[in-house]
Amino acid sequence: MTADVETELRDALRAEADTVAVMADPWPRFRRREAGHRSVRRIRAGAIAGFLAAAVGFQTNLIPLPGWFPGIAVASSPSPLADGPARGGLAADHNWMDGLRRQPIDLQDPEGWWRITDRDAIRIVYADDIPGRRIALVFVPLRLGIITDSTLVWFSGPPGAEPEQMQQAGNEPADTAVATWMQSDAENGGAAVVIGPAGSTVTISGFSGYSPKGVVESHQLSSSVGTGIGVTSLPPTTLVGGPALAARVTSGDTVIYEGPVHGGWSGSDDSQEPTDEMLTAAIRDTRGPVMDRAILARFVGHALRDSRLSVHDVTIRVRWCGKINDRPAALFTIQPTNGGVIAYAIHGDTTGWRTDLRLLLPADGAEQRPIAWRMRAEGGDTRTDRVNVVAPPGAATIVVTVVEGTPTPVTLDTSGFGTTTVPPDKPAIVTAHAAEGTTLMSTPVPAFETNSGGLPGASTNTRITG
Repeated sequence: MTADVETELRDALRAEADTVAVMADPWPRFRRREAGHRSVRRIRAGAIAGFLAAAVGFQTNLIPLPGWFPGIAVASSPSPLADGPARGGLAADHNWMDGLRRQPIDLQDPEGWWRITDRDAIRIVYADDIPGRRIALVFVPLRLGIITDSTLVWFSGPPGAEPEQMQQAGNEPADTAVATWMQSDAENGGAAVVIGPAGSTVTISGFSGYSPKGVVESHQLSSSVGTGIGVTSLPPTTLVGGPALAARVTSGDTVIYEGPVHGGWSGSDDSQEPTDEMLTAAIRDTRGPVMDRAILARFVGHALRDSRLSVHDVTIRVRWCGKINDRPAALFTIQPTNGGVIAYAIHGDTTGWRTDLRLLLPADGAEQRPIAWRMRAEGGDTRTDRVNVVAPPGAATIVVTVVEGTPTPVTLDTSGFGTTTVPPDKPAIVTAHAAEGTTLMSTPVPAFETNSGGLPGASTNTRITG
């Protein structure tokens, strides 16, 4: 194994550490499942039908529980953001704050109604006037039968809104360390808010582009030291999805959060629809049977929206077309003028599709790189050991090297496509060789994405540089 391959494997192994996800607390799901099992056992034992009906009613909140009846708290109840006094310019307006506490409503999900049982326990995390609107984040305790939980609810209203004018504008888990909100439109722009723990430093940055070196570039929009609150106004933008914002929240040397600012945007998507002329040029050197033009247009349009790029300043190249799981599939690249190259692998059709790969590459040598991507189970999120590979033009053979393993040849079809297996949790490198055995280029096999909410290249799983 060459030193270059060893270095890339080492870097890939470090990147893999970022993909380790903490499993959600299984206790709430277990309790609900076990409650169902107990009900079945009661039926088999001939329990009184009226008692069963009441038990079901209690658990779904169709029948109110007595106030003294104890609840079983689930793991998400504590809220680090709700600790301490309310923050924001409206925190001292006690009449307005009391009015806002009357606004949260019960929430319904397939299991029943989550009821607000104690409005005195509702806490205002943050309330203030920001550019163009009034915004608030509220901690709301809830109860579903004998299970208690809580959530953080965003409220939004016009500038100077009275409490009854505030509308629910989304919610987040109560135990989240950082809450984000953004609302914008193509004509008027908007604003964004990021709330971290009290005393933290919050920086909000906006997307600037993809550098030729394969790095997402950004510019700072706002920064606040020690307040735990970040606010910025947003100019109008025509890019679908709105401005791509990122937040960084720190406490001393500890990074609490580094990721996208989630929110909503409204406007037209004309700047993300590829023209027929662009697609004709894009498939000029495609290997494999070219897919239906409408499907390809849908895939490319989705990728443009995902990468926040306009169709007017990019070059699109379809490297390969074929089928994956018996559905049309394509590997293509998008390159903004004088920028890096983003590779997308997508399979599906015009009614539904799955993005299997988003990978930001340095512009230099991008066309000569072999590209491989891991597959999840069709129709689910289960990680499989299947890896798809597309060879670059001029490559005669492809090998995949798993960390601490030996190179494994990949059988290619006439279109340069092949499949192999790699353990889902193992870093690997794909390498292309010319007919005489010369190494052309190597590319890390990206780890599975754990959060697809950000830009391609914003996480270590979606880039190969740094």
